[in-house]
Amino acid sequence: MTKLFAVIVALSVVGCSNKAVYDDLRRQQREHCQRQVHASRAECIEHSNQDYEEYERARQEVLE
Repeated sequence: MTKLFAVIVALSVVGCSNKAVYDDLRRQQREHCQRQVHASRAECIEHSNQDYEEYERARQEVLE
């Protein structure tokens, strides 16, 4: 159900910038993290804290 919601959101914001889509998906990930048990919650939140610029740099490195 969560994946379906993410796909619907992604498709509904086609006119938005890549950064806006990334930020929205990151927000959804943090909400998901809040429902995790304590031990994995911190790791989940840390993983979702990467800002768009860091993400884009890492993405470009992989593409090159």
